[in-house]
Amino acid sequence: MNLSSELRQFFLQQQTRRTFLGRTSTGLGALALASLIHPRLLKAAANKDKWMGVVREPHFPPKIKRVIWLTMAGGASHLETFDHKPKLAEMHGQPMPDSFTKGKQIAQLQGARLTCYGPQLKFQRFGKCGAEICELFPQIGSVVDDICFVRSMTTEAINHDPAHMFMNTGSQIAGRPSMGSWTVYGLGSEAEELPGFVVLTSLGKGGQNQPIAARQWASGFLPSRFQGVHLRGKGDPVLYLGTPPGITRDQQHDVVQAINTINARHDAVVDDPEISTRIAQYEMAFQMQTSVPELMDASKEPQSVLDLYGCKPGDGSFASNCLLSRRLAERGVRFIQLYHKDWDHHGGVKEGVTLKAQEVDRACMALLTDLKQRDMWKDTLIVWAGEFGRTPMSQGGDGRDHHNAGFTVWLSGGGIKPGISFGATDELGYSAVENVVDVHDLHATMLRLLGIEHTKLSVKFQGLDARLTGIAGKTIEGILG
Repeated sequence: MNLSSELRQFFLQQQTRRTFLGRTSTGLGALALASLIHPRLLKAAANKDKWMGVVREPHFPPKIKRVIWLTMAGGASHLETFDHKPKLAEMHGQPMPDSFTKGKQIAQLQGARLTCYGPQLKFQRFGKCGAEICELFPQIGSVVDDICFVRSMTTEAINHDPAHMFMNTGSQIAGRPSMGSWTVYGLGSEAEELPGFVVLTSLGKGGQNQPIAARQWASGFLPSRFQGVHLRGKGDPVLYLGTPPGITRDQQHDVVQAINTINARHDAVVDDPEISTRIAQYEMAFQMQTSVPELMDASKEPQSVLDLYGCKPGDGSFASNCLLSRRLAERGVRFIQLYHKDWDHHGGVKEGVTLKAQEVDRACMALLTDLKQRDMWKDTLIVWAGEFGRTPMSQGGDGRDHHNAGFTVWLSGGGIKPGISFGATDELGYSAVENVVDVHDLHATMLRLLGIEHTKLSVKFQGLDARLTGIAGKTIEGILG
């Protein structure tokens, strides 16, 4: 297709780029794959336009190159996992003292009779550090000397969606950039043929399919090139990326050439950063056509590695996603986020956590072990966190309600003191009382390890200097090695 100058001018004056693409029958995947005819053309353009980040000189010596964030969606109970409370066990069935709860925010137990509900699972000590965790996590226990438990975590939100938004973006209001988007915006990515920010999701066997939403990994007011890309663990990892039937490679090439010409001319006139973003996304889509199938094909991993994780390649499990996260890290992806659903135990907390432990215990150990064996643990930050914790009171039966005043997260990897417990909740596990940490502090610490001062990574938005940590946040100095 050889566009005349008149036709080019018509497109520039009469038709927006979005409208043109919307009327194109070949779709995103076909357009991107058109460059198979001349791959060097788009690859050269991709390298030229590769985002290198706005932080060209680190504010601190970087301790890590990447982040792997393990999200336990639904809110894991700290009282059945990593925060042992013998006093709560002693008070099981007794009224919850008013001194703990009076005037406090309680999600769905407001006005109800509050009864202490003791830990439903046994704890034991692991490792040289003697960390006391639930006995159903022996594999995590085997690497506990590489882990830092933060037992004084707090958050502002008490319901799932705003709590996910707050943990991911530092705000309960949708439309803010996610932490992965901020990271790639600040530093770029070392990946050549994959996005800098990738999201993987898995659902356990408990059936509590607590919804999560793409806005949790969106780029907000940052350009859309920084949003997380969701790769599905089963089936086609990316939809609509294949070549449509009946489209030849010559036709694809003609379409891409025409679109590149229109994009370049229009961008020269309006200087719209979203046009450059769209061009980059088409180029990335082409590159992903070859890189994603190779990434997702873990069948060539040694059997010893598959046994370590306890997974079957392509089964969509949390274990498989942990293996994929290591493969993504090897390929230079800057921020990798895994969501594992089914932690919302309003009832049956004992059975629920027992099932969850079976799904995540070995995989978490395997990820840390695998990274260490490949000499990547030292420059990777691994974070294990839910959006909040659970109450020390029962919810009228054998479950726990949402809780934001104190819960546990853990970290491992570069720049983190291994084998320690930082902070504490009170004797009943209700409130963080020692070295209290909030979400902004966790974000500030993550950025610090990446070499970024969190107050200096900002974007002008609605007249203000917006940042991941808002107007708060301090580095958690006590956990830094």
